[in-house]
Amino acid sequence: MRTAIVLFTRDLRVRDNPALHAAVAAADRVVPLFVADPGLRVHPHRQRFLAECLADLRESLRQRGGDLVVRRGDPVAEAVKLARQVGAFGIAASADVSVYARRRERRLTDACAAEGISLRLHPGVTIVEPGAVRPSTGGDHYKVFTPYWRAWQQVTPRERAATPRTIALPDGVTGADPLTVLGPVPAANPQAARGGEAEALRRLKSFDPSGYADQHDDLPGDATSRLSSYLHFGCVSPQAVASTVENEAFVRQLCWRDFYHQVLHSFGDLPSKAYRTGAVEDWRTDEHALDAWREGQTGIPIVDAGMRQLAAEGFMHNRARMITASYLTKQLGLDWRDGAAHFMHLLTDADVANNFGNWQWIAGTGNDTKPYRRFNPLRQAERFDPDGDYVRRYIPELAGVEGKAVHRPWLLSGGLLGTVDYAKPLIDPPQ
Repeated sequence: MRTAIVLFTRDLRVRDNPALHAAVAAADRVVPLFVADPGLRVHPHRQRFLAECLADLRESLRQRGGDLVVRRGDPVAEAVKLARQVGAFGIAASADVSVYARRRERRLTDACAAEGISLRLHPGVTIVEPGAVRPSTGGDHYKVFTPYWRAWQQVTPRERAATPRTIALPDGVTGADPLTVLGPVPAANPQAARGGEAEALRRLKSFDPSGYADQHDDLPGDATSRLSSYLHFGCVSPQAVASTVENEAFVRQLCWRDFYHQVLHSFGDLPSKAYRTGAVEDWRTDEHALDAWREGQTGIPIVDAGMRQLAAEGFMHNRARMITASYLTKQLGLDWRDGAAHFMHLLTDADVANNFGNWQWIAGTGNDTKPYRRFNPLRQAERFDPDGDYVRRYIPELAGVEGKAVHRPWLLSGGLLGTVDYAKPLIDPPQ
């Protein structure tokens, strides 16, 4: 009887999982494996979400007769070790684009070749694979989004992989409770998302995209899908999301995700080096200002609200992400790398391609065709949080300030601001 291993990475689902589907189709027995790499620092937000994803995945596998083997260590060494133990002829995994993921794939390729084990990498992390479309003018990837969007729309999507009905384990192989390997996880903030494929599908089913184009920037309304964390961990495939929602404004956001994945695939230094040739980087150093920004104490309410949402929930509304990032780089003049690292540390949906791609876009060092663009945080606040509800939700010090006056507390008359313990602006507020 033939045995194969499925190495789960950022594809923690049983539905539309090409790697799992291929392994089940090619082998009589399949061993699902997840390896927690101790070399990757995981914030409690993400550790809790990951544990919930793995517990949900394990339950889905067990319902089909399988189980999830969870180990801690080097993913390559553990996968090859398990393959030897069960006599597996091959390993299936999903291809990815980060430097870490591609290094892991190269090491796994070499290790499998040395052991005489077949390795197959499958699509599924993006809708259109990096390199599937290339500009007619030359180059290995698109540097500007709009022409990529036009080319992306012309690609015929792959067929969605069937969900396996049964998964047979080799004799003697048993799964494990993810918490026995990951260790205890902190209690979730009541507003934090719960991980797992079942929750991803519930959110996808309940999401109404009809008003998305007009409402997705509404900060207090929070009319976004909240699917970003599930896409990052692969609890739902982006292709399944696109085919279910069928709303152009929303699908365009999925295309942005693919866009940055193809950028990172070709420019692995995206997290550390300016993407745009000739970008001017004259960042100043101010640890006090950087700490104030991280802590949501800049004195600009819309910025502080976003940063406090991030700290409390491991999530930040996308419009707030742009406002807070622009304030750090364009108003405070601080290095985008420090801001991106802070987001990467706290976000549950922290994705190398999207996080660093978007930060470089905001900072003017990346793919923005208008690198000197800046967001005025006060005008943004008055447009996307007109009554101040988003600010009051995350800044209790300003709960007693009514209406849009909450966005400019330094202008309050009667000494009201003096009665609350709220930070004064770090720099003169923009007008």
